[in-house]
Amino acid sequence: MRHKPRRVLVLGYGNPGRGDDGLGPALASRIEALGLPGVTVDADYQLVVEDAAAAAEHDVVVLADAAVTGPAPFRLQRLEPRRRLGFSTHSLDPASLVALSRELFGGEEVCYLLAVRGYQFDRFGEGLSPAAQANLDAAVEALVAALRTHGLEALASPGEAGWDVPHGIGGPVSLLTRTVAETVTAGGTARACPIDEA
Repeated sequence: MRHKPRRVLVLGYGNPGRGDDGLGPALASRIEALGLPGVTVDADYQLVVEDAAAAAEHDVVVLADAAVTGPAPFRLQRLEPRRRLGFSTHSLDPASLVALSRELFGGEEVCYLLAVRGYQFDRFGEGLSPAAQANLDAAVEALVAALRTHGLEALASPGEAGWDVPHGIGGPVSLLTRTVAETVTAGGTARACPIDEA
């Protein structure tokens, strides 16, 4: 009995114009250049509902983003579907993307978040810091090996994601959204703070 080949989607997201925030799209570009059979690659600034529809058409999905905190060079985490309260469907967090894929589009994919550790997020301009570039190299090497051997589960870390990605709840403006949401909920005064302090 022949098994049908796995359909894999690698989706890198982030803003290449904000230094290390471009790690997700950079990873997607590197994977796409390899032309791996059965692997579709896409990149964008943030996760949106259309990405949930695309995820539902695949068996395995790897969402790649930059991590503000957490282990270097990267961490791979299996995602469980979880819808979070948000102000917009114009951007999604990774667990909400999985939930929408299943609820709206009948997806049955296994989804992972690949968080590549970055360091410089406070500047405008393209290009990765040297340390982030080294982390990207390690992440690409490990991901390619795992894709070729069907070894993503073995590469994944157990437990909940315990690091911050710049897009947090859903997109480049998520810091403001989180600050406003927490202020409204707590009835307090908004204050700007770094994403890993929010």
